[in-house]
Amino acid sequence: QARLVESGGGLVQAGGSLRLSCAASGNIFRIEDMGWYRQAPGKQRELVATITSGRSTNYADSVKGRFTISRDTARNTVNLQMNSLKPEDTAVYYCNARVYRDTYYAENSWGRGTQVTVSS
Repeated sequence: QARLVESGGGLVQAGGSLRLSCAASGNIFRIEDMGWYRQAPGKQRELVATITSGRSTNYADSVKGRFTISRDTARNTVNLQMNSLKPEDTAVYYCNARVYRDTYYAENSWGRGTQVTVSS
C-alpha cells in the first residue's frame, strides 16, 4: 500500500502564507489524481484542491485565487501553496492520491494530516 506523508503545516497570522508538501512512497505503479482536503473542528472533511496526472486543477470556491496546487510526477509529490490565509482556513489538511499498484488495481490513499492554524 502506498504511504502519503504531509509536511509544512504550522501557525501563521492572517494574510500570511504556508506551503504544504506531500510525498508518496511504497508500492506505486503510477498516480492519477492527487489532492488536498481539510477538516476543521466539528465540520466534515472538504475538498480544497485536486490535480490530475495531466495537471488539470480544481479548487474549492473558498480558496480560488489564494491557493495553488502543483505536482511533481517523477517524484510522486504534490504541493499546496497557500497565500492570503484567513482564520477560516484553520484545519487539518490531508493529502490524497489515487495510486495504481499495477495496470489495473487502484486504491485511494490518505496521509495522516498536517495542522494549519491561522490566527486573526
